[in-house]
Amino acid sequence: MKLIIPIVHKDDASDLQSHLSKAGFMSTKLSTTGGFLRAGNVTLLIGTEDDKVDTVLEILRTCCSRRTEIVTTGGGSYSDSYYASLPVEVTVGGATVFILDVERFIKM
Repeated sequence: MKLIIPIVHKDDASDLQSHLSKAGFMSTKLSTTGGFLRAGNVTLLIGTEDDKVDTVLEILRTCCSRRTEIVTTGGGSYSDSYYASLPVEVTVGGATVFILDVERFIKM
């Protein structure tokens, strides 16, 4: 048994959960915040059998593509606010995935 923990962009989460559900995978959604730009993320907890991990990873690849966005960062003090408000191109999306062995799984 494996526990798959993907951290995905909040805009990808709904589509991802829908695809997982259609494929028969249950997931638990946790709203999280990323460190870079304090962007909204979603962390999912997905328990599955070892032989189904690749199926989950393929769904993640399908639903969580990387893309670029133009963002402006919030300003700090007056002297650096000019630079902080310039638009910056950043890569968003994709997924960071942790796969852990599960010693025991109990559903009550």
